[in-house]
Amino acid sequence: MEPVHIIQGTGVPLDRSDVDTDQIIPSDWLKRVERTGFEKGLFSEWKDNPDFILNNEVYSSASILIAGPNFGTGSSREHAVWAIQQAGFKAVISPRFGPIFRNNSMKNGLVPVEVESELGKRLLQEVLEKPFLEFVIDVERALVEVPEIDLTFAFPIDESVQERLLNGLDDIGITLSNEASISKYEEDRLAWLPTQSS
Repeated sequence: MEPVHIIQGTGVPLDRSDVDTDQIIPSDWLKRVERTGFEKGLFSEWKDNPDFILNNEVYSSASILIAGPNFGTGSSREHAVWAIQQAGFKAVISPRFGPIFRNNSMKNGLVPVEVESELGKRLLQEVLEKPFLEFVIDVERALVEVPEIDLTFAFPIDESVQERLLNGLDDIGITLSNEASISKYEEDRLAWLPTQSS
């Protein structure tokens, strides 16, 4: 996982509430063996409608998804996070996230920015009116800045999550960061206890 410090880019307004993981990436896509190519399945059932916001070329270079409340609810599937990331998004802003989706996001380096409901509505409207509005998400300071409209706001982030994102640590990386302690523990184990090779 790559470290995430600053995310700078434009947003796309997905003004829908209660978007679940099956709408993000339909279950047909879960049969894939590879971990790549999921961007083609992102909101694929909605993309059949030419008026769907992600079909609008104006937003084609957006790297931040501005969503309605309750984004990422439903069943647990990392594929939803992979699809969003592989489509070029580095963060999602929403008034509320499904807890499992939020957890999967942080473990894969997709930054979930939770905002107050009224602020969420405002951001959707601002991006709808100004497609090239620039956002700066600072993970270290837990701040979002939108200079053009003179807006700065904080977002909640646990210290452990912040450290994970800033250092690019997935679960394996976190385990490996304790390699010295693990080795010491193994060295001090009593000889009669089972070992990795037994």
